[in-house]
Amino acid sequence: MEKNNQNRMNVKNESNRTVTGRVIKEMKQVYKVLVGDEEINCKLPGKFYYQHLDSNSYPAIGDWVTCEMGSDDFGFITSVHPRTSKFSRMKAGSECKEQIIATNVDTLFIVSSLNEDINVRRLERYLMLAHESGAAPVFLLSKGDLCSSIAKVMADLNTLSKQADIIPLSCQEGWGLEKLEPYLQPEKTVAFVGSSGVGKSTIVNYLMGDNVQKTLEIRDKDGKGKHTTTVRELFYLQNGTAVIDTPGMREIQIWEGKSGLEVGFEDIETLSSRCFFRNCQHVKEHGCAVLEAIENGTLEQQRFQSYRKLQKEQEFNKRKSDLRAQLDEKKVWKQRSKKSRRNRR
Repeated sequence: MEKNNQNRMNVKNESNRTVTGRVIKEMKQVYKVLVGDEEINCKLPGKFYYQHLDSNSYPAIGDWVTCEMGSDDFGFITSVHPRTSKFSRMKAGSECKEQIIATNVDTLFIVSSLNEDINVRRLERYLMLAHESGAAPVFLLSKGDLCSSIAKVMADLNTLSKQADIIPLSCQEGWGLEKLEPYLQPEKTVAFVGSSGVGKSTIVNYLMGDNVQKTLEIRDKDGKGKHTTTVRELFYLQNGTAVIDTPGMREIQIWEGKSGLEVGFEDIETLSSRCFFRNCQHVKEHGCAVLEAIENGTLEQQRFQSYRKLQKEQEFNKRKSDLRAQLDEKKVWKQRSKKSRRNRR
């Protein structure tokens, strides 16, 4: 690969040992940063935590960062460059916090396996988060050699969005992967997301031409893949495309989702604008275009129910997040006040 690839440009200043690189892996508060062709282990200095109250300001996979190098070739990340996109979800569990999955992604490949029933409602959530992130979503239907009804699955997914391409493929038989080439361009970044065992790492290995990620055979009893990838990691293809592999997600809770909801459910949003009442709740109001579409069969009842569920989830999470932010900020300022009083003694 050419060392002058602009997407991996290294900026060095010998006087203060400042370098610019990209975060390719995170390992328990240690970040692996790619600077040119060299991988450097970096940490966050203490003042970084002090200056950034929000943990989402911390580096994530795909971020471009500035580092100060130490004498032992160990670096300290001093700043995170502005992001062009950010794919995130609510952190798994009961804690109301955002978890950033990947940043600066141009195309988000949402992978689902064709050897099992496609969970359309789950893919709706991925699609919504993708639209919210700023990355372009593409559905990848893996393990196509194990499915005899690909056309039907594609028809079902077409009801979700007319803006997302759908690509069936098979790494086992080697077909369909050529359709990924338009997205795999130099200086572009793609990321693979989806449930455990759907074949994300297998596709990454195929594109890399090497087993850079561990994979396991599917289970005989139910035909499902096994969870093998445990950390998010960024790789570079020979042509300079950045590829991000991610662990399978068990929970897909939306974080913000306002613009993602509008784009992901554009059909319902358009119908809502035609309702007789501007504040129509789509329950039993006169002149409701949404209810009329459900009645005449142009809108699926299940899709509308999913829309309402995500809408309520988004509103609930926003209220919960706002309260959490207030409590966190109060806690930080309380700690600073105590430290200030101690310093004055």
